[in-house]
Amino acid sequence: MIKILLDQFEIDCIGLGFRELNKRIRDAIKRGFKKIKLVNVNGQRYICAGVKDQTEIEIHGSPGNNLGIFMDGPRIVVYGNAGDGVGNTMNNGLMMIHGSVGDVVGYSMRGGRIYIKGDAGYRLGIHMKEFGAKRPIIVVGGSVGDFLGEYMAGGIVIVLGLDREDAVKGRFVASGIHGGRIYLRDGLKRSSLGFGATLTELDEEDYKILERILEDYCLRMNYSRKSLLSERFVKIIPKSKRPYKTLYHQTALKV
Repeated sequence: MIKILLDQFEIDCIGLGFRELNKRIRDAIKRGFKKIKLVNVNGQRYICAGVKDQTEIEIHGSPGNNLGIFMDGPRIVVYGNAGDGVGNTMNNGLMMIHGSVGDVVGYSMRGGRIYIKGDAGYRLGIHMKEFGAKRPIIVVGGSVGDFLGEYMAGGIVIVLGLDREDAVKGRFVASGIHGGRIYLRDGLKRSSLGFGATLTELDEEDYKILERILEDYCLRMNYSRKSLLSERFVKIIPKSKRPYKTLYHQTALKV
């Protein structure tokens, strides 16, 4: 069922497959609607795949894997949890998840922002990258699992661990990282660091970055920025731009 309320277009997703749902979203965008509300979403994959418009998509329910894959501009708000691959190869836009997400969030993400209120699974931020003025950002309010920031080449990841014992509930943090930076609230055991990563204290530039990002995150996700910035943060950065150079070189010599 479809409802049209002034400038808002509403789609009831019961019984809709992802192809039909995306077709209806694109049709609504072509008709000039700047806000689309999806209700009764229940596991549909690839919602807003490749959408380049500035439309706001409000999702009520739980979208499936690859929400916003290849998207380049929309603003997506999810009132519920989301599956794996949120923001896969995302180029631009904003996603706000008022719940938790699955694994490989932000895979190869190139730009835009993903704000998560709850927890995230494994391999968040894997292969994130940046170029020129494009710098992708992911903020997680809860905790994350193993392989956070694996092979990360650029961008910023912030994990807050709010109301959790630890921000990172996993190992191999930033394995193979060769660009970008990760900020963790309340520290990290060095034994949890992956190969090629180093743990450092913050400098003045880091606090400016955190203040700017967290001000926006807290405004949108209903948190107190002042109390967050009074907490202790640590930073994870690469030891080098080619963490596996020696490993590959030695292997080549043996061959």
